[in-house]
Amino acid sequence: MADDPEEGMLSWDESVFRDEHVFEIDYVPETFKHREGQTQSLTYALRPAVRGSRPLNVMVRGPPGTGKTTAIQKLFDEVGAQTSDVRTIRVNCQVNATRYSVFSRLFEGTFDYEPPSSGISFKKLFGQIAEKLVEEDKVLVVALDDINYLFYENEASDTLYSLLRAHEEYPGAKIGVVVVSSDPALDVIDELDSRVQSVFRPEDVYFPVYDQPEIVDILDERVKRGFNDGVIARDTLEYVAELTADSGDLRVGIDLLRRAGLNAEMRASRTVERQDVEEAYEKSKYINLSRSLSGLTDTERTLLEVIAHHDGEQAGDVYDVFHEETELGYTRYSEIVNKLDQLGLIDADYAEVDGRGRSRSLSLSYEKDAVLERLE
Repeated sequence: MADDPEEGMLSWDESVFRDEHVFEIDYVPETFKHREGQTQSLTYALRPAVRGSRPLNVMVRGPPGTGKTTAIQKLFDEVGAQTSDVRTIRVNCQVNATRYSVFSRLFEGTFDYEPPSSGISFKKLFGQIAEKLVEEDKVLVVALDDINYLFYENEASDTLYSLLRAHEEYPGAKIGVVVVSSDPALDVIDELDSRVQSVFRPEDVYFPVYDQPEIVDILDERVKRGFNDGVIARDTLEYVAELTADSGDLRVGIDLLRRAGLNAEMRASRTVERQDVEEAYEKSKYINLSRSLSGLTDTERTLLEVIAHHDGEQAGDVYDVFHEETELGYTRYSEIVNKLDQLGLIDADYAEVDGRGRSRSLSLSYEKDAVLERLE
């Protein structure tokens, strides 16, 4: 191979990819494998909506990268193909983490334009959505995807309460809710207010982690659609599946294939080799970290940075540094520590400290450099 870097890459019109889009995280695959039972349960719950009644509420649970979002997107597409009398809206709660912003998203999905930015009251926002539903005699199915983010902000109960009690305030409003949680440590029902628990009795649909043969099967499907023929050998694909199974998250594998393909192109190779995969894994294994960081506010990022530089220290000492940088009080600090803990970015462990009773020590859940590099 020539030393000249210009010659060291494949030219623009050569590629290992047939369709790179297939390896993007939000790509909805045409064939959706190993989730037949879950898809059936979801279809059963939404069937009344297609007949014009209020659907059953559903709680979808499972770790990240187990097909929950894809299942809902495919189901919503199918409902849309069946009837125009059901409006389906998926809300990404990582982006819309308050009741008001959830309903702004529902407003946008109902009227096809955003609510006025001058800010209308929640009551008015909600009223306009409900009235439009009644007027058009449509059923609304709302998917609160990653509802765990609403819990981290203490907004989950209010949001659900408004959706579930809508028909009392607006007779004729038919709303069904699909809540999706990707935080295995969160007990959704337990964490809701009793006023919500009394009206929220969802069907439970669980998405387990894919096992290795299933991962090989799913990734093989992506390889066929996304790479040109003969780009990746079977044993290399199995190695990708092995790394994916270790992480428990299918998205790691999909990202890994994309990055490995780009690495191969950088080497001017028409095939993806094991070394391409190994190099790519250094980045792909942090896909969850990157995703969690992308949803943080500046203040939350600041605290995470402070913890990175004071890894393993007592909560009180970390607070002193954080307070110096932000001038925020201990209550707000405590809330952010809990959120970072719930997101799996840090471990906040209680320990006995000599003469001081129980105190929390804060440590990163990922390698320090990986966190700091991605915060920059």
